[in-house]
Amino acid sequence: MLYLLSQFRDIFSPLNLFQYISFRAGGAFLTALILFLVCGKPFIGMLKHFRIRQDIREYGPSSHLSKAGTPTMGGLLILLTMVGSTLLWARLDNRFVWMTLLSAVLLGLLGLFDDYQKWLKRHPAKGLSDRVKLAVQLVYALFLGSYLYFYPSNSSYAHMVNIPYLKDVYIHLGSFYIFFAFLVMVGASNGVNLTDGLDGLAAGTIIICAISFAILAYLAGHMTFSSYLRLIPVSGAGELSIYLAAMAGACMGFLWYNAHPAEIFMGDTGSLFLGGSLGVVALCIKQELILIVVGGIFVAEAFSVLLQIGSVRFRNGKRLFRMAPLHHHFEMGGIPEVKVTVRFWIVAVILSLVAMTSLKIR
Repeated sequence: MLYLLSQFRDIFSPLNLFQYISFRAGGAFLTALILFLVCGKPFIGMLKHFRIRQDIREYGPSSHLSKAGTPTMGGLLILLTMVGSTLLWARLDNRFVWMTLLSAVLLGLLGLFDDYQKWLKRHPAKGLSDRVKLAVQLVYALFLGSYLYFYPSNSSYAHMVNIPYLKDVYIHLGSFYIFFAFLVMVGASNGVNLTDGLDGLAAGTIIICAISFAILAYLAGHMTFSSYLRLIPVSGAGELSIYLAAMAGACMGFLWYNAHPAEIFMGDTGSLFLGGSLGVVALCIKQELILIVVGGIFVAEAFSVLLQIGSVRFRNGKRLFRMAPLHHHFEMGGIPEVKVTVRFWIVAVILSLVAMTSLKIR
């Protein structure tokens, strides 16, 4: 919306700043951050007033029992501040912006209803069933995949997937691209959902991933940079940098209150749409596989759960990990929660830097 002020630059030259993506991305980050910091305390107070609090699973680490009663559904404020900041700073004639906003709102509502059911029934395992959540994600992901199939980000690479670190190597998926889109979005959404188990872990990792993809989106949308770096050019993708900057700002504001000991949890309201948003952005800018590297923490968390289930089922109840997801494995090994969180952040930063090297290693 504020982009329109650049039209009056002949009257007041500083308004020319509003046409630059970098300036508006910085504005979106600060706006979302400040909004969350200002609204955070009243929002937590409201959750406490209505007793919207977290119930701790009985089979989780015993050290987590003290967290019972902590307000949850903090993801709602992340969503509101992020969407508001994006609407304020992004160009609203950009289809990618609306795709990501629609995805965020839909998945956010799905997570909100799940958290509401848990709160209503006063049990952490009695929200929406996994089948219902997966069905909703499946329907939307197929819709999104179909849209990108018929109206691709770049028609020259419509149904192709770039292999990172290799020069001009692509996989042509054809109509299978629709199913591939489902795997990317749903995998990212549920990966973040599984990671959200320690104070600050999911929020901090999301900030790192959002900044990484903001850089990739900006480069993909810049014809000169994308050509030089051999990225698939995507006209208009630069505006996604603003959406991702708003995400990083909102999550940083949330982290202010979610740092150990947490005053608020994001719940499924936040984790489902934050992960899904990263998946949608990866699809829009044609950098689907690099998401595996940038979001390596989420991938490891999801695979640890799958491996644990497989081990218990096919090895007569034997566990591969002390407890899944992976962060609980280290907790059960005696590593303090804060140290596990910070070490996972460090790994996320390293993975982000490794992903950035793909810009030159081709």
